Amino acid sequence: MGFDQYHEPPQELSQEVRTFARMIASLIEEAEAINWYEQRMSVEKDKKARAIMANAQKDEFKHLGMNLEFLLRKKKDWRTEPQGILFTKGDIVKRGEAAEKKVD
Repeated sequence: MGFDQYHEPPQELSQEVRTFARMIASLIEEAEAINWYEQRMSVEKDKKARAIMANAQKDEFKHLGMNLEFLLRKKKDWRTEPQGILFTKGDIVKRGEAAEKKVD
């Protein structure tokens, strides 16, 4: 069974790189699940069904956050730009440009 998260032969990749690829794949899957629940909730007429979907979606947010934090801890360079953007106020694009300048 092949895994499309690899762009190089898996046997040539270190265990650390393979774990990183798995976590990236998991992050993508969690984001997709959040999207699927969002779409389902937007068309679901039954209030109780929507509540169950919303509850399930919260788990996906938790999983997304855990995957992201794992990746950020493994790649310290990844923190620099996001720290200037995430959980801040103001124009997102301007915050991103300012954060990018700090990295250069």
